[in-house]
Formats: sequence, C-alpha cells, structure tokens
Amino acid sequence: MTNRGGSVKCEMELLVNGVRQHATIRYADTLLRILREQLGLTGAKAGCENGDCGACTVLVGGVPIKSCLMLAIEARGVAITTIEGLKGTPIQQAFIDKFAFQCGFCTSGFIMVCHALVNTHPDADEDTTRQWLQSNLCRCTSYEEIRKAVRSVLGD
Repeated sequence: MTNRGGSVKCEMELLVNGVRQHATIRYADTLLRILREQLGLTGAKAGCENGDCGACTVLVGGVPIKSCLMLAIEARGVAITTIEGLKGTPIQQAFIDKFAFQCGFCTSGFIMVCHALVNTHPDADEDTTRQWLQSNLCRCTSYEEIRKAVRSVLGD
C-alpha cells in the first residue's frame, strides 16, 4: 500500500481472461478504468459511465456486470472475462452473420450479455431474451438483429 499525494494505492492481482494480471489501484478506481488504462483491454467502452448504456459490460464470475459501476477492488479473486477473452465464440460469429452491429461502440457489451445468456439459460425463450437485452442500449440499429443473433446461437 502506498500513499502518494493523498491517494492511497495498493497492488492487486486480477484474473482476467484466464491470465493473472497485476495492477496498482486506488480504492476508488472502477474496474472499467483498470481494464482500459492499466491492462490495455479496451473492448469494454466508457459510454455513459453511470450504468445505463451497458457498453462497459464484462463478466465477473460469469455474471454480466457494468464495469463502470464496480470498484476494481471488488474483483479480487473473481474471474473476469472481457470481450477480448471471447475470441472465436459462437455469439461473436452470430453477430457478424446476423449484421447485429453498426458503429460497434455498444457491440462488446451486447456480446458479453448475450454470451452470459446463452451460458446460463441455454433454453431461454423470447421473453427471457428480450429481458436480458434490455440491460444494454444501442443508438444505431434496431435490437432485432441482436435478438436474431442470440436466438441463432440458442438454436432457433
């Protein structure tokens, strides 16, 4: 623990995408900031930074979490998965196949939510799918393509 300029910092280890990473954090640092600024994982986007848009969504212990709302210190000892850790997954290919993105800013957050949905509710119906998709916002496209992408992975 160090105290420079009135800012208490500590060294900590995070398990991100299956790799142990070291970071120096202030207790007020969000997981989003540490992922982007210290670990160079920029797939989670800083959108609204108040938990509304979902562009910063990552999986923490397999659960979709808006990383702008989670303190990095809370992630100690829990597996974190970012979009960079989902390379080659069926949901990513489905987003491509179903044209489920336009500008791409929200895409990583949607893919994270959809990946978690497929893993936790492989038998999800339309209503469950729509409920899960409500956690994220897209300003460029309709949600129909995103819904089709996740439904195609679910086997519809």
